[in-house]
Amino acid sequence: MSDMLVNLLKLPPLDPVIEGMRRASVVVRRAAPYEITPVRRFVERHFTAAWADEISVGYANKPVSVYLAIRRGEVIGFSAYECTRRGFFGPTGVAEGERGKGVGHALLLASLHGLAQMGYAYGIIGGVGPADFYARAVGAIPIPDSTPGIYADPLVDTAAHDAAEPPR
Repeated sequence: MSDMLVNLLKLPPLDPVIEGMRRASVVVRRAAPYEITPVRRFVERHFTAAWADEISVGYANKPVSVYLAIRRGEVIGFSAYECTRRGFFGPTGVAEGERGKGVGHALLLASLHGLAQMGYAYGIIGGVGPADFYARAVGAIPIPDSTPGIYADPLVDTAAHDAAEPPR
């Protein structure tokens, strides 16, 4: 999975998207530090423990760099930025039953606007899955030769590690 680049200077406005979510009974807002446990549980249950670890960094940032989508008091999605690397968006996810309703788009915009407010002109979406979604939503473009990128980890990629010759 390659990385994608987003021009943060040309982001669509956030307020109309947040208001549209509110009309659909979804609140999209910055996470609060005291919510880390239920949010981590959501991320672990619907996605991965590694993503829950990543967003823990976002909770340590000031301000917190994690956004939530909440319907009737329940987390239905999240997004984060400045967790794994500076200037990076992600991870992000929406509960399966809530996909296709604009929640992911709203979370993406909220986080990218957060990067822009930090002074970045461009943001990176690392290890992209739904490239078409990011291209349509915010004009993201693929970064050439960015695979495997920052997510190539010898602690995880044991096949590559085992194949390496020992030092002489």
